[in-house]
Amino acid sequence: MDPILSTLILILICVFVFLTAAAYTVYAERKIAALIQQRKGPNRVGPFGLLQPAADAVKLLFKEDIIPYGANRFMHFLAPALVTTLAVLGFAMLPFARYVDADGTVNIVQIFDANIGILFVLAVTSISVYGITLAGWSSNSKYALLGGLRSSAQMISYELSMGLSIVSVLLWCNYFTPEGQEYLRLSSIVESQRSVWFVFVNPIAFFIFVTCAFAETNRTPFDLVEAEQELVGGFHTEYSGMKFGAFFVGEYLNVIIASAMISTLFLGGYLGPFESALGVQSWSWLAQVLWGVSWFSVKTLFFVFVFIWVRWTLPRFKYNQLMDLGWKRLLPISILNLMVAAAIIFGLL
Repeated sequence: MDPILSTLILILICVFVFLTAAAYTVYAERKIAALIQQRKGPNRVGPFGLLQPAADAVKLLFKEDIIPYGANRFMHFLAPALVTTLAVLGFAMLPFARYVDADGTVNIVQIFDANIGILFVLAVTSISVYGITLAGWSSNSKYALLGGLRSSAQMISYELSMGLSIVSVLLWCNYFTPEGQEYLRLSSIVESQRSVWFVFVNPIAFFIFVTCAFAETNRTPFDLVEAEQELVGGFHTEYSGMKFGAFFVGEYLNVIIASAMISTLFLGGYLGPFESALGVQSWSWLAQVLWGVSWFSVKTLFFVFVFIWVRWTLPRFKYNQLMDLGWKRLLPISILNLMVAAAIIFGLL
């Protein structure tokens, strides 16, 4: 198949799958929350309430779109579009599977295998905070503005620790990656974990990255940007209709991206157990792809469940506690972990 055509088909499949997954992550969250709180959750629209996401989308589409007096109309429209678009872009670099041709050629199933893949994902997920900040600023509301500014401060404090945890992953990747491969590629990071997953050799970075992922996605216990008891509703107080829904689509897309990144960086991504013993590389290309996509999906969905589980289990931090954890706890620990990882790796080399 023509490479451009195959890429376009993969883009369409990914957009459809992940937008649908974001909608049904909302459904899963409502069902899991109901289970934890001994309720039923959505059960009226469709069998087992499975059509509830579609009903919510129709309801939001027909709701009136209200723009506050004195708001910046262009920025008010741009903010939710920016959050959703950047969230979708994050999937472009994720490797979903791989297959080996009969002649031994290795093919990675992903939209674009850039040699700076990890930097691209970090960039687009970081820029999404501008959408939240613009939403608060453009609404001409002090409550919404405070929510947007909190998001910026939270992002800065936790992205430093997240970046340092990723640097320690790259050090281990450089140690395990075969000679000649570029270890900034996400596919190379996955392939370097064939001997051992990085969660076992770098567990501290794993816990730091998972904690920072909760803060990056504005999920409980770090959802201070929409602390209802303090800010009415946070950065999206003045939004309604589908623009309000776009923020939730972006939030759940970011949860899926964060879960996929955790599985890619620390749990081997599409790699499954006993691949050599099972002779996966000798299977048909379709069987190899289904094997990789299945394991990637299982690992990602597990962490999506963890995100939901934590939200309905832990209480929200106070803002000073959130900043204290980011600057005084996670940042020194991530620096120390990086130094220890570097000392171990250079000692092994």
